[in-house]
Amino acid sequence: MMKIVILSVTTIFVISCWATFAYASDPSPLQDFCVAVKDADAAVFVNGKVCKNPDMVVAEDFFFPGLNKPGNTSNLVGSRVTPVNVNQIPGLNTLGISAVRIDYAPNGSNPPHTHPRATEILVVMEGTLYVGFVTSNPANPALKNKLFTKYLYPGDVFVFPEGLIHFQFNVGKTNAVAFAGLSSQNPGVITVANAVFGSDPKINPAVLTKAFQVEKNVIDYLQAQFWTDIN
Repeated sequence: MMKIVILSVTTIFVISCWATFAYASDPSPLQDFCVAVKDADAAVFVNGKVCKNPDMVVAEDFFFPGLNKPGNTSNLVGSRVTPVNVNQIPGLNTLGISAVRIDYAPNGSNPPHTHPRATEILVVMEGTLYVGFVTSNPANPALKNKLFTKYLYPGDVFVFPEGLIHFQFNVGKTNAVAFAGLSSQNPGVITVANAVFGSDPKINPAVLTKAFQVEKNVIDYLQAQFWTDIN
């Protein structure tokens, strides 16, 4: 009888531990870092934004004007992203959603980039876009990352899964416009070329020559370029 009781208690303990592992999870980060500081030095900084006193909330906290206005595409990549996230609409805090308008000049590109904290759903309003995303590294090293692409026309919708590198390119002869929703109040953007070749300080060229299997002069050239931020 005693053995049965001990076994039952042990079983309950194990099940409880597994249940804890199954349900406990850290919240997804809403910025790149949340570095802990000593309690004595701590200021108010949380994973997201501090909440405003509800008694002080007004309609303007949930409002943003101007997505009808074209963005300025006069830059090296020929596109412009107009974001509407928690930094533009404070009422988005904790709601897990945001939006962008993207304008493209003819041959304009939203270069390969990733949103580390959000899935994106894009709808084309004007023009013709060539869009795509690349999968993460496959488990089988003999396989390559897979590319999914599509030509989009007005009214077409395409989804870019969270964290995956993706792009859009205006293949038409006229301006193009798209709107997108993202599944985070602050999705973040990492533009691949900017991050790899335009970081400050620069990544050691020895790292990049080995990674890209090119001569150092190629890396020096790329690191010397002006990398445009369209956001």
